[in-house]
Amino acid sequence: MRTLEWEDNRLKLIDQTKLPDELNYVYCDNYQDVIVAIRDMIVRGAPAIGVAAAFGMALADIEDVDLDKAAEEIKAARPTAVNLFWAVDRVLDSENPLEEALKMYEEDRATNRAIGKYGAEVIDEGDTILTHCNAGALACVDYGTALGVIRAAHEQGKGINVICDETRPRGQGASLSVWEMQQENIPVKLIPDVASGFLMSQGKIDKVVIGADRIAKGGVVNKVGSFMVALAAKYHDIPFYVAAPYSTFDNEISIFDTVIEERDGDEVRYYGGARICPEGTEVINPAFDITPKELITGIITEKGIIDPI
Repeated sequence: MRTLEWEDNRLKLIDQTKLPDELNYVYCDNYQDVIVAIRDMIVRGAPAIGVAAAFGMALADIEDVDLDKAAEEIKAARPTAVNLFWAVDRVLDSENPLEEALKMYEEDRATNRAIGKYGAEVIDEGDTILTHCNAGALACVDYGTALGVIRAAHEQGKGINVICDETRPRGQGASLSVWEMQQENIPVKLIPDVASGFLMSQGKIDKVVIGADRIAKGGVVNKVGSFMVALAAKYHDIPFYVAAPYSTFDNEISIFDTVIEERDGDEVRYYGGARICPEGTEVINPAFDITPKELITGIITEKGIIDPI
């Protein structure tokens, strides 16, 4: 499954806002289309956002748009995922934007398989693995980071089971991760976000593996709710792993200085199209949270498993 592809001088994306009910595609003919796709979460997940942004820069170059201007506009689409900034700057520094974007596309595919290979080493026969949000093929070019670890363990015949929490408010665990696991016949169950701690207390979760949108000094930024899962795992002495490529690392800042994206309150006010709170309710809706390094067992990268920085 390819989340994005370069086809006939335009970017083809799976429309993730339509999953799991419809598998539709969106075509980006110019860099502004890519900005909309990133901003509206048609494409999401740090690695996928990075590669999409690289192709956005390539489209700007084909349109003969000033690349510095395009770079600033693309970077403004979403403020938290470091891969977005890394990818734009890498293309900006290259001699051939399209060639560089295509290179990054292939690198992402190889990187995810390497992450899967190293991550599968910590998965034991018969493990039940909890994952939060979606760090699968849909968050990358294909294969995935956290779900890449799960895929690799499944391919090795380890007889694993997967638990996905729903990941409110946008429900990426329910709509995307469960769908991905079902496509490959990997045993999976869905739980409410609030149930993970209870299942840990019952001995029903052996490992936690999540992705990351930024890794910096002191910890990891990932989808909001990751911190609570990490706290529960620490209390119950359950290994908590983060799977991410080195392009997600930002060694220049403290993780606590990261700008956390605040999203539209209607994502919380409404569920399945129906309002679930009194009209006019004020909402706090951070898209991400911070998990301190003390709660992280290890970071699974394309070069091996390392300690948090």
